[in-house]
Amino acid sequence: MVNIVVREFSPHAFEKLSAHGLPPVLARIFAARGIGDPVQLDTAFARMAPFERLKNISQIARLLADAIAARKRMLIVADYDSDGATACAVALRALRQFGAVVDYLVPNRFEYGYGLTPEIVHLAANREDPPDILITVDNGIASVEGVEAAKRLGMEVCITDHHLPGDRLPDAAVIVNPNQPGCDFPDKHIAGVGVIFYVMLALRAELRARGMFGAAGKEPNLANLLDLVALGTVADVVRLDGTNRILVQQGLQRVRNGRCCAGMRALLKVAGRDLEQITTYELGFILAPRLNAAGRLDDMSLGIECLMTDDAARAIQLATELDQLNRQRREIEAGMREEALDKLTAMADRYGPATTTMDDAAGSDYSLCLYDSDWHQGVIGLIASRIKEKLHRPVLVFAPGNDGEIKGSGRSIPGFHLRDALDLVAKRHPGLIVKFGGHAMAAGLTIHEQNFEWFRTAFEHVAQTLLTPADLIRVIETDGELAEDELSLALAQRLASYVWGQGFPEPSFNGCFRVESQRIVGERHLKLTLSTSGGKHVHDAIFFFHTETLPAEIDVVYRLQANEYNGSIRMQLLLEHWFETDRSAV
Repeated sequence: MVNIVVREFSPHAFEKLSAHGLPPVLARIFAARGIGDPVQLDTAFARMAPFERLKNISQIARLLADAIAARKRMLIVADYDSDGATACAVALRALRQFGAVVDYLVPNRFEYGYGLTPEIVHLAANREDPPDILITVDNGIASVEGVEAAKRLGMEVCITDHHLPGDRLPDAAVIVNPNQPGCDFPDKHIAGVGVIFYVMLALRAELRARGMFGAAGKEPNLANLLDLVALGTVADVVRLDGTNRILVQQGLQRVRNGRCCAGMRALLKVAGRDLEQITTYELGFILAPRLNAAGRLDDMSLGIECLMTDDAARAIQLATELDQLNRQRREIEAGMREEALDKLTAMADRYGPATTTMDDAAGSDYSLCLYDSDWHQGVIGLIASRIKEKLHRPVLVFAPGNDGEIKGSGRSIPGFHLRDALDLVAKRHPGLIVKFGGHAMAAGLTIHEQNFEWFRTAFEHVAQTLLTPADLIRVIETDGELAEDELSLALAQRLASYVWGQGFPEPSFNGCFRVESQRIVGERHLKLTLSTSGGKHVHDAIFFFHTETLPAEIDVVYRLQANEYNGSIRMQLLLEHWFETDRSAV
């Protein structure tokens, strides 16, 4: 079942935005996203929250500046997703410009798991040139045992992370994390790459104060790293609050102007995308999957090397390898998704007649936990996300790990904090979960294979405690209907100039249209012409990955796009959902 609701907005905010010259449709859109003052839409670099508000930022800047002066060896310990890869590249590029002796290490998820584990610490210690300082990026806040192991081996640990902390913080030399206790940084949703970027800003200020850069104008320009910061921020699907919107907007502008690293340029080229037209969509759905494919199926060092090289030919070679891995990832994912559907169909027998659709397969369960001994650990998060989107329930998907363990990746729905739910399971059933971590909407965990059914039952009990039947009804929010004169190329282009993403959703609208024509293009997509209810205007429309013939009159949820084709630009409706005109869902 689906409910369509129009986003509510503050009349006071609407009036204030309108008074400053915003058209009513834009004033309505921004007011519905919590914007009450036009200054909040300013994405100038100077409007970022100051780095001084991050707890321990001055301490880490002094520690790293001392280490650079003493020629101590540093080692970046990265994560194996796009946020971790971009954070690693930002740290490496900045520290090397500052004169640091620095290298990196990224755990192979299949051998060592996530974060600064004791095994990773010993791997670092056994390098030919063992480091004096370990710097985590996008991980470390839960690495209590790893930090203890590092200290025993004489290494200092600097943690930079953004994940939620557990009950106990690691005893590191310094921790920079906006979500740690006592940190009053205003934008708690900053990604791991954003945190390390802030640390590099603070370090540059410390080095400047020490006179390291000499004459004015010779210090490194860290704005050159904003393409990487934008990519990691969008890829990690963090909330695009004030600081994140600024980082992403600034990064996108640099990419559009051709000022991005060779690796990003190469990734866009192999994907057939134009630098000048790049949006958050390309960052999140074109570049990020190709980077993530390295961490999911192989070794994320391949992705990091792509982001680090300044050689255009080498970048193309690495980008091509990443593209091939992504194609392989899609094939694996498609097979696993079909197997997941079969499992859900079998599960539905518990509740009634067998079904061949996923919509009925969840039965009366408030959550879903799936496991198969043949599934690939690197793709389970994607499968969890796909099933969650289809069934609108918290979903955890497991694949084999090491030594009789299985690893799970989960995705959640609004109103169900996944990490807190796992914490509740752990408290109610001591020993059931080996380890876990994550956010409200995404989390990971490890359990023993023999305990899967025990965990599934325990997790379902928690889901039924924290959720109501109403929470399981998908709600589609729109920005209402557009007037005839608002359905325009000008509005589509104006909307495309802003940054949209998690927590600041791209505007979508709903309305009734008559289908004037429809045909299949590219074997998988429905191309249409739609007329408005009054019949005065006809608009191009596209319904991606949909081939079913639509009735003569439909209600649709859609977005606006300025579509460039054969040298001309026209407004196009991107259909997302359709309904019979009486609003009964199909």
